[in-house]
Amino acid sequence: MIPVNEPLLNGNEKKYLNECIDTGWISSEGPFVKKFEEQFAATVGRKYGIAVANGSVALDVAVTAAGIGKGDEVIMPAFTIISPAASVVRAGGIPVLVDSDPITWNIDVEKLKIKIEDEIEGKENKNLKAITVVHIYGLPVDMDPILEVADRYGLKIIEDAAEMHGQTYKGKPCGSFGDISIFSFYPNKHITTGEGGMVLTDDDGIAERLRSLRNLCFLPQRRFVHEELGWNFRMTNLQAALGVAQLERIDEFIARKRRMGILYTELLKDVPGIELPLAKTDFAQNIYWVFGIVLKDEVPFDAETMANKLAAYKIGTRPFFWPMHEQPVFQRMGLFNGERYPVAEKLARRGLYIPSGLALKEDQIRRVAQTIKEIMIESEQR
Repeated sequence: MIPVNEPLLNGNEKKYLNECIDTGWISSEGPFVKKFEEQFAATVGRKYGIAVANGSVALDVAVTAAGIGKGDEVIMPAFTIISPAASVVRAGGIPVLVDSDPITWNIDVEKLKIKIEDEIEGKENKNLKAITVVHIYGLPVDMDPILEVADRYGLKIIEDAAEMHGQTYKGKPCGSFGDISIFSFYPNKHITTGEGGMVLTDDDGIAERLRSLRNLCFLPQRRFVHEELGWNFRMTNLQAALGVAQLERIDEFIARKRRMGILYTELLKDVPGIELPLAKTDFAQNIYWVFGIVLKDEVPFDAETMANKLAAYKIGTRPFFWPMHEQPVFQRMGLFNGERYPVAEKLARRGLYIPSGLALKEDQIRRVAQTIKEIMIESEQR
């Protein structure tokens, strides 16, 4: 059964927040920041955690700390949120795109390997410096072949695990694989700090640089003297206090999400015209950050129309990510001219995710599933 009346913020969330207020430690100087960093890093199996303002800025500092600069190329999926590509572009680098696997919705690892060989072995100027791995929606990317190809060609790995709190790959935590990895704590994540993010690494030097970059690059000896430009990307003590309390409940939240995913799958498995998220692979069980559906080619309408149909029943949805090569802002920059990524394009046009929040009740899940079933049966009869 799905919990029906259990609040998502209770007990220690309020206790720790009140502690911040009672002691006056609400800024980034408060003790919960360090505590959250240490505990989250330990959960992911990392040496260092550096808390920041959100997951997108976590990518900004990660890319800069990885040494990505003007003209450097970073391979990443075409199907993802804009943040991984935006962070590279802001650093002066060039995103290089790879299409998705139609089953897992993650980056197609075989196409990635081919693209890397083409980029490195087919060019005199070897500008490819890193791979940004983005775990999408609930299943992790197959990491072993990516680690192997990165090692072969000396490429850094930036692991975007923003959606993967508590997920593992072959029993090892997601977020523990890259030279640098990042998480987001936006309210729709498995644990939240309202806004917030974390950058993680095992490298002493990278960790120190990350701390400097998130804190305006103050010099240790003379605070208001700066050798380079950083950002004010600090997390507050209030946010970190909430994060510590949420982290104490991560197993509970993961179990709840998986129960929701299993129930949705059971209710929707025989509904015509839709593809459901893969429940598991050889290396992981789906954590169901969101529960997505993809309309099959024979369905005579797209995801936007499906969203409108569900909205008529007061059921909210969100679209899938829009591909990087079709983002107007990148097209105006002259990026990705003439490039096509058919799987990413299909996912964007025919994919959406249905209510998936941790507060969802079982009767709501059943109503959503029944409404989808009725819509799809009606579309078949026309």
